[in-house]
Amino acid sequence: MHAFVFVNCTHGEAQSVLETFDLYAQAHPSLAIGREKGEYVEEVVRRVAPSQALELGTHCGYSSIRILCALPSSGRLLTVEKDLATADAGEEIILVAGFKNPQFQVLTSPSVEAITHLHSHLGDKLVELVLMDHDVQQYLPELMLLESGGSLATGCVLLANNVHLSGAQSFLDYIRSQPGRYRINSLTQGLLELNWCP
Repeated sequence: MHAFVFVNCTHGEAQSVLETFDLYAQAHPSLAIGREKGEYVEEVVRRVAPSQALELGTHCGYSSIRILCALPSSGRLLTVEKDLATADAGEEIILVAGFKNPQFQVLTSPSVEAITHLHSHLGDKLVELVLMDHDVQQYLPELMLLESGGSLATGCVLLANNVHLSGAQSFLDYIRSQPGRYRINSLTQGLLELNWCP
């Protein structure tokens, strides 16, 4: 997928990169979030207009580009990927799409470790939007760390992908057990949107 996108897209044009990803996905299996969910992510980012967004699971860079397309000019994305080769490939595609530092940073680290050290990367900034899109069994420990670490802004929007998978049940049970802290906004094709309202 990386090679297909790199060769066939127009470098420097984010929309061309996204369209090339979508073209690839029409004929091949793909772990990218996909066009429909990707457009929804962009809508949410535009609505929230976060100054700091966090993505857990860079993968191919598709969702990162969707977020970066919709961030305000002062917004910044920190995206976390535990696999070095995947992180490098994702970062290359984000750069091909025309985005540069300091608009984004790709952090190669297990997500739990990255969350533990978020303040060293963000300074005093709080996270106003989180996209979780990787191993669903990690969503609950990640969320609890984000809560306890004081990294989430009040009203932070969390997007969690693939929560229809059985491994996400403990995460969903936790959310539903905390009605005073979490407000579920929507659940579409396994993509959950909720607000953290402590």
